[in-house]
Amino acid sequence: MTMRTILLLVAVLAAGSAWAEDAAKPPPLDAGKYPAEVQKALRYANEECKSQGGGEVTFAHDTVTTLDLTGGGRRDYIVDFHHTECAGREAVYCGTGGCTMEILVTLPSGKVRSVFNDRVRSYEILPDRVPDRSAPRTIRFELHGSYCGGHGNPSCPREKRITTAPFEFIMPK
Repeated sequence: MTMRTILLLVAVLAAGSAWAEDAAKPPPLDAGKYPAEVQKALRYANEECKSQGGGEVTFAHDTVTTLDLTGGGRRDYIVDFHHTECAGREAVYCGTGGCTMEILVTLPSGKVRSVFNDRVRSYEILPDRVPDRSAPRTIRFELHGSYCGGHGNPSCPREKRITTAPFEFIMPK
């Protein structure tokens, strides 16, 4: 092989690799495709970043998850800021208590209501115990240890069936 052939081969491989990387990259979050209440939750991120002296906000492609949480056959939403970035300010959405998360559910009237908004270390939507799509889903939350009367670690697990009723987790006194 000549040097020219080797250089051409390297250039082709590099171009193919860059193309594959771009093709694998998920599209950016399109806030406009969500209801006004979800858009309001996303605007919070911009307002909070700006209020703390940060720059541009970058949403992860999975910032908003759409699924039926209440069993009502309607779209419900989880807005999770775990992977949202505020340029110049790393701790805007996350801290020792976790990251900002909001759950919004769609009522039978079609109105969207926030039922939970707090910091969560992590969460898991538990599998349906009964394959009944009309039953509310249960989420296991990992919260700051103080919710269990402790300190930061270990985390405090809490489970909640998601309905249209707002809820919050209360720290013991």
